[in-house]
Amino acid sequence: MMPYQKRGKPSQKAIAVVTGAGSGIGRAFAIEIAQRGGLVLCADINLESAQSTVELLKAQGAHAVAYACDVSQPEQMQKMASEASTLLAHPVLNPDARPVSLLINNAGVGIGGRVDELKLEDWEWCLGINLWGVIHGCHYFTPLFKQEGQGAIVNVASAAGFGALPEMAAYNVSKAGVMSLSETLYAELKKFGIAVNVLCPTIVPTNIMHNGRIPEHMTGLAHKAMSKLAFTTAKKVVIQTLDALDAGQLYTVPQPDARLVWAIKRWMPSTYAFGLGQAYKLTK
Repeated sequence: MMPYQKRGKPSQKAIAVVTGAGSGIGRAFAIEIAQRGGLVLCADINLESAQSTVELLKAQGAHAVAYACDVSQPEQMQKMASEASTLLAHPVLNPDARPVSLLINNAGVGIGGRVDELKLEDWEWCLGINLWGVIHGCHYFTPLFKQEGQGAIVNVASAAGFGALPEMAAYNVSKAGVMSLSETLYAELKKFGIAVNVLCPTIVPTNIMHNGRIPEHMTGLAHKAMSKLAFTTAKKVVIQTLDALDAGQLYTVPQPDARLVWAIKRWMPSTYAFGLGQAYKLTK
């Protein structure tokens, strides 16, 4: 294992792997990393979407590679981890074939439904991507970072990880798991010089609802929230996250509403739960 050596800001000139890079926050991460001088492997379950992101990066002079990967499948994640550095070698931009130094575990899906109505297959689908996908990424890339004596991981969670809104049980549980994993990793990897950040936004305009499993009675509300209540953009959220990573911060809670819920939940958890229950009763 190589000794830790501080080598500048993790987001600058990174050799990066971004999952779910075909759209939304993942695409925004890929673009911003490239603008900071990085090289990006754009992984997505939809290869055409990943390739579309790659074309955007190449248009701005960056080196990027599209890669088809289902993050819920450990063998696919293991294969990607073993191939990524070679794929991102470049005779001009990366002549020394520097290894992957930044992992963005972003791939995720949306799902809604009451606890007693959700099918177990829906739980497995959601947790397989949102939680196990992040676990797989951390499991296969962390040893590589330790070997190099440097590295950084950004795990995309959600304010749902601590907000626990009704009718979002599977999604809430998956994102709470990502937060807990990130907090554990932050403590374990600090002595190795490996940075960890967990992103916890509220509403960001993305395609997550289009590819999700949302009950009909929630669909209209979800789309209205995306169009009317998204007081930020994926680009702004990504910039905040990478800047927080560079500053050594564990949490990125980018929006005021998320920070308000975060504060109330931390300082008055029982009051928060009671108020949430009372508010939910009024919707029925």
